[in-house]
Amino acid sequence: MSPQVETMIPAVLKKAGYTSASIGKWGQLPLTPSAFGFDYTLVYKGSGIYWNTQVQGKQLMHNGTPLVVKDYEYIPDIMHHYAVDFISQNKSKPFFLYYSLSHLHGPILPTPDSKPGANNYTLYADNVAYMDKLVGKLMTALDSLQLSEKTLVIFTGDNGTAKFSADSSTINGKRIVGNKATMQEGGGLVPLIANWKTVTPQGKTSDMMIDASDFLATFMNMAGIQSTDSVIDGHSFLPELKGKKAAHRNWIYNQLGSKWYVREPNWKLNESGELFDMSKAPFEEIPVPADTKNTDAIAAKERLQKVLDKLNPAGGIKDNGELSPKKKANRKKLKQ
Repeated sequence: MSPQVETMIPAVLKKAGYTSASIGKWGQLPLTPSAFGFDYTLVYKGSGIYWNTQVQGKQLMHNGTPLVVKDYEYIPDIMHHYAVDFISQNKSKPFFLYYSLSHLHGPILPTPDSKPGANNYTLYADNVAYMDKLVGKLMTALDSLQLSEKTLVIFTGDNGTAKFSADSSTINGKRIVGNKATMQEGGGLVPLIANWKTVTPQGKTSDMMIDASDFLATFMNMAGIQSTDSVIDGHSFLPELKGKKAAHRNWIYNQLGSKWYVREPNWKLNESGELFDMSKAPFEEIPVPADTKNTDAIAAKERLQKVLDKLNPAGGIKDNGELSPKKKANRKKLKQ
């Protein structure tokens, strides 16, 4: 992936006068955030970086210059400070902030609020609580800067919960099927919370299917940008954010290495041609027999297969999605 091939959100929003910042994790793309259009950066490579006792926590990169992390400084707190600073400096003009929190990627380490002797279970809860605190502090900062009514805040994740803590990460006490690195709901289903004071209805939930490709289309819609030089796969959900009825996308696509699926609300078809009844998701995914006589299932498989035929994921560059030996060793160490 390169800026010559793919155009990212900050480069598109720049056309409408937006200043942009990238704060937090930057480890899965080449080059730097600046190369993709970000004006202000505070980033680190890797995942789950919290203290300078970690190899990749010794320093952050601030606008391309090393920023040394001192002893006992908590990196999520540093990130929060710079996020609020960026917002404060740009409060009188349009801005876009990509804020990639450290929480809750492993290793799960003590937070400044953790009590001595905390075990893995309590540390996980501590990290959730600290993340919630930082989000709350960010929302308070927007209020104090009188920006809440002009700012859309979207909170989401990039994948499901890791296996070591998936059993305790439930919905009303019920475990989601699968976990991170699987092709089940626990691998691809993530939270999405939107807050836009006086615009987005409070307490409302939606059954609209949304995936990450929809963010660019939505932000373009908000900024009044009609088109880009790139093909846009996403669909704007701005009307939904405003409490209006929006045209729902018919399907979403998910891929991990050499595995993929296309999904409707009630059906899922994977790369092996296996169909799943998703009416009880996210707690169950029911395999549909290949010789089913269920007319709804047959029709769903035909629809979804047409989508896969059009997308042609098998025609792309193959990647088995396996972890590197180093990452496997680190994950094994984390479980012990």
